Amino acid sequence: MNYKKIDRFLSGIMILEAVFMIPALLICLYDNDVHVALCFLAAIAIAVLFTGILRLLGKRPQKGFHSREGLVCVSSSWILMSLVGCLPFYFSRQIPSFVDALFEIVSGFTTTGASILPDVEALSRGLLYWRSFSHWLGGMGVLVLLMVFLPKSDHNTGSTIHLLRAESPGPTVGKLVPRMKQTALVLYGIYVSLTVLNFLFLLAGGMPLFDSVCTALGTAGTGGFGIKSDSMAGYSPYLQNVTTVFMMLFGVNFSCYYLLLTRHFLNVWKDEELRAYIGVFLASTALITWNILHLYSGVQESLRHAAFQVATVMTTTGFATTDFDLWPSFSKGLLLCLMFVGASAGSTGGGLKFQRLLLLLKNLRRHVHQTLYPNKVQIVRMNGQRVNEKVLNDTNLYLIGYALIVVFSFILISIDNFSITTNFSAVVACFNNIGPGFDVVGPTGNFAGYSAFSKLVLIFDMLAGRLEILPMLGLISFSTWKRK
Repeated sequence: MNYKKIDRFLSGIMILEAVFMIPALLICLYDNDVHVALCFLAAIAIAVLFTGILRLLGKRPQKGFHSREGLVCVSSSWILMSLVGCLPFYFSRQIPSFVDALFEIVSGFTTTGASILPDVEALSRGLLYWRSFSHWLGGMGVLVLLMVFLPKSDHNTGSTIHLLRAESPGPTVGKLVPRMKQTALVLYGIYVSLTVLNFLFLLAGGMPLFDSVCTALGTAGTGGFGIKSDSMAGYSPYLQNVTTVFMMLFGVNFSCYYLLLTRHFLNVWKDEELRAYIGVFLASTALITWNILHLYSGVQESLRHAAFQVATVMTTTGFATTDFDLWPSFSKGLLLCLMFVGASAGSTGGGLKFQRLLLLLKNLRRHVHQTLYPNKVQIVRMNGQRVNEKVLNDTNLYLIGYALIVVFSFILISIDNFSITTNFSAVVACFNNIGPGFDVVGPTGNFAGYSAFSKLVLIFDMLAGRLEILPMLGLISFSTWKRK
């Protein structure tokens, strides 16, 4: 294990986090909120201290860096980032429990949006901004951002592809352009551009400046931390519709945007995942609109709420315009199914991903055909290209790990004696990085009632869901730490 190389990457994460806390500190100073400003200053000092220690430990690293180091580096960086990132909440005593503060910031970085706060508007503006910015930082991935700033020598070691594979969502990860640093720049260039565009549309609709910034950051990261207790319900229909559109845009595989920029329009149209993503959204919206028509004043209002909730669940964002826990069972059941599906691979959304779902269905169809016609060679194709058998096997293994974590987490948090609906939806909402579930943890509820033990289980679920399971399992696996 190349510990020195891992220490160097962790030091980079710490200094980036310290820098990104500065705007929240400045907001506190602008609001004359000296106490919270000092808490941010203390957290920044701790991050800088960690940076110095890790840089000393990482002096003169070896050249070897493989997938094992990549998994450990990614999982360790997200845990360390969360432990430091929660300190402003804890030091300020606006979240007096350390486990609660950790839950809140992990929910932010993993773009989950699940909260333990009964009154979010009681937080200072600096902390509200830090919550929302944690979504944006975690949406594309902090290690992807770190690659932009890495020296050329680090890119030549081959370490960057292992980091990108460990952190990026989806069954396969490839380069958009030949160099990994350029790929990171392209991804973040698209990400920043869409975020700014979202912000401008919100501002044009009359949303206040601070609200527009926080909402755009939460939408971009598909995180869903609202700065109002009613999430998006109090905003105008225009602002809700803008958020619906941008949630869907951020749930698209970012490689599609790159293809659009390079004028490969036909390749975008032929993308099977994109067509499935749009098709499921349209079909689900139509069905739910029909089912909830009697609850609202007309088709237009029903369509607006249905489209928003389908988008927020599919993209695992977690905003809400209405209490969908009061909807008929058919609509709630459909939303529960969409919680498992998630967004597209290569997007900022969580969940199983449409690409995996398509691969699982295609592989199932192949096995049925092989049973009927044993002598016929069956090939799985995606977008006209043959899918490697390793990718199919990895997808099957991911589904097994996915199911096991959901089942065991559900059993563990059931100790708290909430209803089956509450516990199951809490696990699904956290593991798929969605945010609100049903019943006690519904859009008008929160996760505060769970014990510290259950919150730690859900914290693991959020991290495992955001990092595609393997980095978290690799961190606790004995074989990872054995000498090779």
